[in-house]
Amino acid sequence: MDARLLDGVRAIALGLPDAYEEPAWVGTRWRVRSRTFAHLLTIDGGRPQSHARAAGTAGPCVVLTFRSSGTELEVLRHTSAPFFAPVWRGDEVGMVLDGGTGGAEVDWAEVRELVTDSYCLLAPRGLAAAVPRPAPEGPG
Repeated sequence: MDARLLDGVRAIALGLPDAYEEPAWVGTRWRVRSRTFAHLLTIDGGRPQSHARAAGTAGPCVVLTFRSSGTELEVLRHTSAPFFAPVWRGDEVGMVLDGGTGGAEVDWAEVRELVTDSYCLLAPRGLAAAVPRPAPEGPG
């Protein structure tokens, strides 16, 4: 696992109320009240197969999965790279953070927004309400 990517997602996820980190069946996941809101893992040699198939790559690459809803969910699941649509859960989205090439820089503002939205979908209302969120942009 790329330490820079792990540290970046960790800083975002653990900054949320009552969030905690634990090893997942592969990679690392962040949870609130036993519900996973972010999962970071490496695809390498076509494994794990489910993630490799969903992302359309044998790797090596690092992917982040998270939850989404509404219009954003539909847009992200029907967009091309770096996003992909896992088949195991209809409200989950995957994002390739690094294709193993040392190429494009991660958009940490976007990752923060997506992880925060995922957390707020799964956290109890009181915890989600404590998370500062930007006001929706109006027409203008």
